[in-house]
Amino acid sequence: MLHKIDYKTLKESSVKTTPQNVREANEALFRATMNLPAAAKHCGMTHKEMTLTFFEYLKYHKPDYELETT
Repeated sequence: MLHKIDYKTLKESSVKTTPQNVREANEALFRATMNLPAAAKHCGMTHKEMTLTFFEYLKYHKPDYELETT
């Protein structure tokens, strides 16, 4: 027997964009613990909005690591 799925009820709940969510997403992107689509979904933004926000984050947060040259 085939399962019937009501596609009208398969909506994802919208996430409210808060400064806390955006900060968490930017820090996760900076540490590479989250990818861009996941970060955008985490804080309720589009990919483009998240990209622009992350570029702005990078302007004011310099790298806190050093590359080793051998």
